Order: sequence, then C-alpha cells, then structure tokens
Amino acid sequence: MPHERIYPEQRYTQKEIEESGFGELHPQARIGILLFNRGEYFEAHEALELAWRDEPGAVREFYRGILQIGVAYHHILKGNYRGAVKMFDRAKKWLAAYPSVYRGINLDQLKEDALKAEHRLLELGMENIHQFEQNLLKPIYFEGNPE
Repeated sequence: MPHERIYPEQRYTQKEIEESGFGELHPQARIGILLFNRGEYFEAHEALELAWRDEPGAVREFYRGILQIGVAYHHILKGNYRGAVKMFDRAKKWLAAYPSVYRGINLDQLKEDALKAEHRLLELGMENIHQFEQNLLKPIYFEGNPE
C-alpha cells in the first residue's frame, strides 16, 4: 500500500497553521535558505530536511514544501524532467494552506516564482529541458527585504 500523504490543511486548523507562522526559523532552515539562495539546491534540501525532522507541528510541512521546490530546481539543473514536475506538484500541495508571509518568508513570492519555473518547464517539455533559463530559478525572499 502506498504511503498516504496528509497535507497540512487535513492535519491542522487554519488557525493552528497561521499561529505557527509567528515563530523563528529553525537554525537548519536558515542554513537551508542560504544554500537555496546560492543555488546549492541539493545541500539546501539536506539542511531543510534536518529542520523538518526536528520541528513539531505545522511548520514541519512548510519546510517540506520549500525543500521540494529546491529539489525541483535541482532536478531541472540535472535534466530530470519527471522528477522536477513531481516535486513542483508536491510542493504546491504542502504549501497551499500557509499564509502569504510565514516565519518571515515571503511565501507568495516563492510560490509565484516556482509556478513560473514550472510553467516554463512544462512549456519546454522533457526533450528541451536543457534550454531551461536558469535565471527563472529565483531565491527565497524575506518579508520587506528582497534579499
């Protein structure tokens, strides 16, 4: 039997999700975001996974969603079309319930940037993934600070 995914809105109330967004980022999440913003997506995934494993509550799935965007970007750079498509799809589901700004991260911007990258990937298709414009792989921004 395949592993059943229970997304945040199925596990937590919207109030619980919103209230969990006021805390600080896990130290490994901060490292993961720094690595993500450097384009070191595999390493970012490793750090974010440590944060995901260590955190209780709704913030866990937030970290999971971010790390899956990073994995999608990594797959694009490695030419793995199917892997990138799968990770974009999963990331959207993990991040759907979170507010526009969560733990200081401009989540709306991250989702918008990932969606643009996904649309371009789908437009190119598997045969032309090598033509993907790497400038579409945008960093993670913090609220009120573009860097």
